[in-house]
Amino acid sequence: MSIAATEIQPSRWRHRISQQFGRRLGWFPLTSGGLGMTLVCLAALRGFGYGRMDLVVFALTVCGLSIVGFTLLMVLLSGLLLRSRIHKLLGNQPTSSLQAEAGFPNESGLALPAWRWLPLMSLQWQVIMPAQVNTRVRFNEQSSQLDEEITPAQRCLVTHVIRRFELRDVLGLCRFSWRVSTPANWQVLPQTGSLRTLPVLRSMDAEDGIPNMAGVPEGDRMDIRRYAPGDSTRDILWRVYARNRHLNVRLPERSVFYTERTLAYLVSGPEDEAAAGVARFAISRGALGSPWIFGADGSEQAASHAAAAMPLIAGSAHAQQYGLDNFLASQGVTSGSGQSLACIVFVPATSGPWLQRLQQTLARYPGPFTIVLAADGLRSERSTEAESPAWLRKLGLLWHKGLQTLILDKPEELPGVDTRRVAAIMEDLSLRHARVVLVDRLSGQSFDQRLKRV
Repeated sequence: MSIAATEIQPSRWRHRISQQFGRRLGWFPLTSGGLGMTLVCLAALRGFGYGRMDLVVFALTVCGLSIVGFTLLMVLLSGLLLRSRIHKLLGNQPTSSLQAEAGFPNESGLALPAWRWLPLMSLQWQVIMPAQVNTRVRFNEQSSQLDEEITPAQRCLVTHVIRRFELRDVLGLCRFSWRVSTPANWQVLPQTGSLRTLPVLRSMDAEDGIPNMAGVPEGDRMDIRRYAPGDSTRDILWRVYARNRHLNVRLPERSVFYTERTLAYLVSGPEDEAAAGVARFAISRGALGSPWIFGADGSEQAASHAAAAMPLIAGSAHAQQYGLDNFLASQGVTSGSGQSLACIVFVPATSGPWLQRLQQTLARYPGPFTIVLAADGLRSERSTEAESPAWLRKLGLLWHKGLQTLILDKPEELPGVDTRRVAAIMEDLSLRHARVVLVDRLSGQSFDQRLKRV
């Protein structure tokens, strides 16, 4: 038995075909090579073997069809036997538990015997649920078993795992595949990247404290202006009036202070892995202050310590429901009540359905909010290749990537997000009286709403 120890990474076109027709064509035992060989042999047998009575072609085509038929029979019989044995082995194993971080290889704990009696066949499998998990099957010489090593590309929180097993012959003519679902407790957390420090993320509230024009005039009586009709005579500075005959009044300054309780929330959306990583870093490093309450999309629960917040971060991947309003309501905050609110919201630095819903939340609640946008790299402008005409771009693609890239006509996108789009999002959120911070997980740098480093 030959063991495939390479990582299974299907290409884009194969991934799309498998999504659309995988369940319908998964039962078909012939591969593209086996189907092509069968059709060629049948065509040659009919046109030359029987049509022209060519004995050489007749013998070769019969041998080819015999090889395909014998391989097909052996793969089907061996696959049916292996499927029953693997179902029994996985059913007797205990529920696997995994605590991992995205982007790093981990042993999942699955070990299967190396069936050496398989005639010229190889068994390999991959994890298809959760998605974007690279699977590697290795042969352990000490235990003579096949060990599974996984490398998750993004965070997840699952209670069962679906694997796709595939038995192939060494010629690549036939295959037998099936899926197995097993219970598992996998918690994969997002990477924190190059983050080492974060700006002050503790939420602000309007009271006597730090001078800030965004606050409510409830601080110390430090502001001085000229007297206007309607001002109270108690606020007039009579000593100043006696000295220069000018009527001035002293008023409370606009100020903010750190709230005693910090509310933090993670909003899911496209390319939200960086936002989840920043939220994890802020919680684990104590950047939210103390005490704090954390919530995330995909769960109605709230956490007040790091151990309970990590499952919420992991389970927020691919969450479809926007739950910030429900989270605020569960914390006793009601819209239109005039109650001052302070909340930190972690969002991705890309546009999505979450943006309009967040704008509605900012308009409904008084705030102030602190919006933390997270990205994996920033680019100032698009490359000259992307801005060039179509015919020139095709020539460049032909020169750099060959004929296949020219046919696809898909220029390579630069990593990171465009700073112009991020600046537009930050400006729109800042106009709604929210403090906006941009964090680059790739470089570990932080920027204010004017894209200046902080």
